[in-house]
Amino acid sequence: MKYNRSFNFSAGPAMMPEPVLEEIRDEMMNYRGTGMCVMEMSHRDKAFMQIAEEAEADLRKLMGIPDNYKVLFVQGGGTVQFAMVPINLMKNGKACYVETGVWSKKAIAEAKKYGEVQVIASSADKGFSYIPDCSDLDIPEDCDYVYICENETINGTTWNKLPNTKGHVLVADQSSMFLSRPCDVSKYGLIWAGVQKNVGPAGMAVVIIREDLLRDDLDPKAPVYMSYKTHADNDSMYNTPNCWAIYCCGKVFKYLLSIGGLEAMEQRNIAKAKVIYDFLDSSKLFKGSVEPADRSLMNIPFVTGDKDLDAEVVAATKAAGFDNLKGHRSVGGLRASVYNAMPIEGAEALVEFLKAFEASH
Repeated sequence: MKYNRSFNFSAGPAMMPEPVLEEIRDEMMNYRGTGMCVMEMSHRDKAFMQIAEEAEADLRKLMGIPDNYKVLFVQGGGTVQFAMVPINLMKNGKACYVETGVWSKKAIAEAKKYGEVQVIASSADKGFSYIPDCSDLDIPEDCDYVYICENETINGTTWNKLPNTKGHVLVADQSSMFLSRPCDVSKYGLIWAGVQKNVGPAGMAVVIIREDLLRDDLDPKAPVYMSYKTHADNDSMYNTPNCWAIYCCGKVFKYLLSIGGLEAMEQRNIAKAKVIYDFLDSSKLFKGSVEPADRSLMNIPFVTGDKDLDAEVVAATKAAGFDNLKGHRSVGGLRASVYNAMPIEGAEALVEFLKAFEASH
């Protein structure tokens, strides 16, 4: 396949599927005879209400979401959800978090503002290069929930086996692996995902929450917008939602259904990541930063072992037309984010470039 666009390895906002972008382009000036762009529509317009309803229905079908879960489209990204989770779920004022990288650390810091937080497992001892064993955690009986970041975007680790929460509610930030593989929603009390990495444009999170966790007895000082029940009771239309993001995400949901769903997407992602990991495992210059058993299919950090050489590689990749391969400022090195929309040709082209760079050094 000939690919004419940039291979954008950004951790987010990230690439979107070409067929989706083409559909959006074709509907930009006149959405299905309305004479308007979706960005110009009222969220109460019949045309937009249909867009929102179809987006939810397609996501439910895609993930097999049980009927006793609500699907919410909430403005903002991770920073909002770091606060919304404890505001809504800390009924006893106590929560347990597993610390596996930068984003779980941020969630922990925010949750501490609202109650007692216990870090029940951590991989900080080895620079967050692995997922700790969570088969027998020490979880207090009065713990309201157990929180994990299921894929650490910056550190490049992912959970292949969920923690044993011993009957407590499991909450997962799935932002950087959302819809990348099948998911048994019934194992979670709440899943949230910022959409700008694997689904659509920035500015919104999808929240999937079990109905029994919706509360109307929050702290009276809690902003009304920060209540999950507010969104659930109003079908995500309490105020003007991020209409454009809902529209674009809905297109992506339909696209994923059309290619065979999450099972087919997972196989594509395994094949794509394998191209890069096989190279890193055989290279004498480049080395992956994560324990093989816990490697992410979405975010692949790697280093040369020399900061100056890392910077030289980044500059060379940019000059060669590969975008956003610089590692996060907190960890350095390089990182290739290969979300759903990255074609395997992008991974292959990157590896060919890195091979050539290694040969010349």
